[in-house]
Amino acid sequence: MSDQLTVILGGIFLALDLAIRIAALIIVPRGRKPTAAMAWLLAIFLIPYVGIILFLLIGNARLPKKRRERQAELNRMIAARAGTLDLAGDRSSWPDWFASLTRQNQELGALPAVGGNTALLIDDYRGGIDAMAAEIDAASRFVHVEFYIVSFDNTTRGFFAAMERAVQRGVKVRLLADYVASRRTAGQEETFAELSRIGVQWSWMLPVRPLKGEYSRPDLRNHRKLVVVDGLVAFVGSQNLIDRSYNSKKNLERGLQWQELMSRVTGPIVSAVNVVFLSDWYVETGELLGDEELVPATAVAADNSPDALVCQIVPSGPGYEDENNLRQFLTLVTSAQRKVIITSPYFVPDEAMMYAITSACARGLDVQLFVSEIGDQGSVWHAQRSYYDSLLRAGVQIWLYPAPFILHSKHLSIDEDVAVIGSSNMDIRSFALNAEVTMLVRGEAFVAQMRAVEQRYRDAGRRLTREEWQKEPASATFLDGVARLTSALQ
Repeated sequence: MSDQLTVILGGIFLALDLAIRIAALIIVPRGRKPTAAMAWLLAIFLIPYVGIILFLLIGNARLPKKRRERQAELNRMIAARAGTLDLAGDRSSWPDWFASLTRQNQELGALPAVGGNTALLIDDYRGGIDAMAAEIDAASRFVHVEFYIVSFDNTTRGFFAAMERAVQRGVKVRLLADYVASRRTAGQEETFAELSRIGVQWSWMLPVRPLKGEYSRPDLRNHRKLVVVDGLVAFVGSQNLIDRSYNSKKNLERGLQWQELMSRVTGPIVSAVNVVFLSDWYVETGELLGDEELVPATAVAADNSPDALVCQIVPSGPGYEDENNLRQFLTLVTSAQRKVIITSPYFVPDEAMMYAITSACARGLDVQLFVSEIGDQGSVWHAQRSYYDSLLRAGVQIWLYPAPFILHSKHLSIDEDVAVIGSSNMDIRSFALNAEVTMLVRGEAFVAQMRAVEQRYRDAGRRLTREEWQKEPASATFLDGVARLTSALQ
């Protein structure tokens, strides 16, 4: 009898296993890129129980329906207002591809390109935080702060003090912080107690609190970094509101220091940066802020000098139907005629981006990639390294920023007059899973600033040669390949 029961149970398990595999083949590929679908199928087939649990937890790359509906509602409102405005200035000097790109960006992200702006790059870590604090000290109406990571520490103490003084003057100060990233940072209880004490109105972004009915895929995060003061001055870029070591015990033991790049922006484009904050505030709190904090682009003085910049803000993330930032990057790389320079701390491109980059080399362009010599996230660093051989063989110059620094800046420039700066890495996570914001800029003066920053990267670091890379041990190559496979899970 026991033998018969064993046979029956074995047959049930075999049938269940077959049913799971067939179901996976039907469900997993639906709406996914082939590489992502294949990675999930491999996980489910090779480690079935673990793979299934992971798929149930993080297999849905979309935000809850309510959040997506709010974002769509806001996009319709923004598009309706933007449709009546044309603040881009003289378009006659624009290349056809740039005009098409701005149309694409507006179609996907709702925000138009506008002219008459200025932008100053800041690559000094403490200097960036101090510059933001100085603008907050000059605020008279409102301050909007949004960061992936917020921490009250010795480096950010002056920023917090500036917010407190602003509140005491009667300025409305609002702050958004990513729930997972900020809560796992050292001293988070003191940080948010301090925000409450000084009177800042703050809210979590994408909270993961199932018992309160707030749940989405836990690795869908809001990765944006921005500050807006009175609708007149804004900051966008890669820097979080935290000490340069990120206050991590592991980082402190290794002596790691983050290198960032922020941009201080003035002009009508500040209105678009503000709209991103207002949208996120509404999605998170349900509060649609009124006209007092919605400064239209027409109310912001434009720079009429020859060096004035055309800018466009491009929000992206799981709240949108398309990978807005990836599409923008692809258009830029394929439109370049002389030069493509990419800076990304986490460089894990999809197939389309790899083809665009290597094709740029085949077209005879000067293509350069700036990355860190060392990594702070092992799996991402190994996945990134798995692309080096193909890049080097194609002719990409890879520049390694030296330890103990983590080059965390995120920007891309082409030729001598177009660039992008923001929070988006050149990786699959930033393309599909994180809410990001980038700023497209057209203007030789701005790109000249970026070229100076890039030269400082070269002076500090070294170029990776193909001969050096071919000496990599097989064990490292194996880890790189495994990490590359898992990076496609989305």
